[in-house]
Amino acid sequence: MGEVYINSKFAGTVDDSRQFVQHIKDERRKGVIPNNVNVHYNEKIDEVQVESSRGRARRPLIVVKDGRPLLTEKHVKQLEKNEISWSDLIKQGVIEFLDAAEEENCFVAFTEQDLTLEHTHMEVSPLVMLGLATSLVPYGNFNQSTRLNAGSKNQKQALGFYAANYSVRMDMDVNVLHTPQLPLVETVMNEISGYAKHPAGQNMVIAIMSYKGYNMEDAIILNQGSIDRGLGRSSYFRPSVAEELRYAGGLIDEISIPDKTVKGYKSEKDYRFLEEDGIIYPEAKFKEADVIIGKTSPPRFLSSLDEYNLASSTRRESSVSAKHGEQGIVDFVLITESEEGNKLVQVRVRDERIPEIGDKFTSRHGQKGVVGIIVPLADMPFSASGIVPDIIFSPHGIPSRMTIAHLIEMVAGKVGSLAGRTINGTTFDAEPEDQLRRELMDLGFRENGMETMYNGLTGEMYQAKIFIGDMYYLKLKHMVANKLHSRARGPIQLLTRQPTEGRAKEGGLRLGEMEKDTFVAHGASLLLKERFDSDRTIVPVCEECGIIAVRDDFKKRSYCPICGDSAEISSIEVSYAFKLILDEFKSLGIYPKLVLENKY
Repeated sequence: MGEVYINSKFAGTVDDSRQFVQHIKDERRKGVIPNNVNVHYNEKIDEVQVESSRGRARRPLIVVKDGRPLLTEKHVKQLEKNEISWSDLIKQGVIEFLDAAEEENCFVAFTEQDLTLEHTHMEVSPLVMLGLATSLVPYGNFNQSTRLNAGSKNQKQALGFYAANYSVRMDMDVNVLHTPQLPLVETVMNEISGYAKHPAGQNMVIAIMSYKGYNMEDAIILNQGSIDRGLGRSSYFRPSVAEELRYAGGLIDEISIPDKTVKGYKSEKDYRFLEEDGIIYPEAKFKEADVIIGKTSPPRFLSSLDEYNLASSTRRESSVSAKHGEQGIVDFVLITESEEGNKLVQVRVRDERIPEIGDKFTSRHGQKGVVGIIVPLADMPFSASGIVPDIIFSPHGIPSRMTIAHLIEMVAGKVGSLAGRTINGTTFDAEPEDQLRRELMDLGFRENGMETMYNGLTGEMYQAKIFIGDMYYLKLKHMVANKLHSRARGPIQLLTRQPTEGRAKEGGLRLGEMEKDTFVAHGASLLLKERFDSDRTIVPVCEECGIIAVRDDFKKRSYCPICGDSAEISSIEVSYAFKLILDEFKSLGIYPKLVLENKY
């Protein structure tokens, strides 16, 4: 007797579980049962699980009967003529959607050639096992699976043409590549997904070699000449927003140039870009701390007495200014109303980003790298035919990562650029490598993609042949301009009196135990001392009971809260975090006694 569960709830038993499961499948294929029902039979415990719940990943497969797929040539021809559609194939039971559980009971063939009598299903196309971004990777079946995942992830971070109406949108932190191109080596997914409408990369000439060690450890070398001609240029946009909020008692914020009497007035220099309405003008070039939208707010705490007091009625400064480390040009200004009917001002800022050392680039194969140096065009190596690479890629990134498709794409891109056509690099169904090699040879190049290269500095011929070809490279959104971060002194946290954390808050970089060890190993003791007194403080300590004493600056005296005035009190230098933990011990009822050594 097999137990039957529907959506994990016990529903009853059946005499012949296999027949019952087969019956459900047949009825589903006929359309009697909805096609989102899946059934799984667990043979070991004779249990049938019927699932129709939401949130299951399901994928389409072609049904196979007696070693032959139900999808025939007739179906394919009808599909090509648009006589039938995908949904018709599902209604006819030719294609069905399976979830992970039902797939356990199936035997799926990769291609029609692999079919045997045991097979129950066949893949629509082997490409279906990949997601949208992953199937954009050309020659993906020549890569290690991990790199395919990385390639998928990297493409999502690439800069491109994200929306056609970007000029009238107020999006947070967006980038637009100035001259995006279509890849020379593409897959079938480029056409299906409409990649031509939102390309996100550029075709570049890549040479695989090392150059003075500047492309060690995944770094890449860029050609200054290529950058001057517009390679990898992008714009970065972000909005600043201010709203005239309403407060209790009829008070309201005001967007205007703050008056000098306002509490917290900065300086005239900070407000220099504001026009009469208190808003910065378009195309203004501003730097950090410059005010973008001038605003004043009513005083924070109004009591009934203060309303009659002239001095307290000064408004306070609450302008929106450029954040720490931010600069750019005002792109456009939008004045509108918020949902509550308040005046809302949005100012979009743009910043041109030219590739620099530290910017991140990647191919579609997860071979990401950071620019290590930008070499002048005159110093770049060049080929016998005068081709200068845009990027020099390190050869050490290939063996351990096994991204063979990276190399094949270079040859394919070379063929595509010389023959003036796009190359089909669809995973499992690409133009074969040997065919590309033959075509490259016919075009007058070595079939293995190697070329004789010359040293750009001395003009000497390199002894080794260099592998060089065309490739679709992407600029990623991780740019050094958004990450550059330094601090001397600045804001501190209220609780621990240590520097704040994070770039946006103008914070410090924390040194841990291991970082401390590096300074110790260098013998940099003074630097170590300087690093570790970010929260240095002086506390009075009672020498009798060892508890932290009280310093009354008003009366200019120190006394112990336990021993009173009679005790001897000394000032010692400790970290504020240490003083904090002593206070926390006290709250637990632990007596933290400080025993002071003789100071002589």
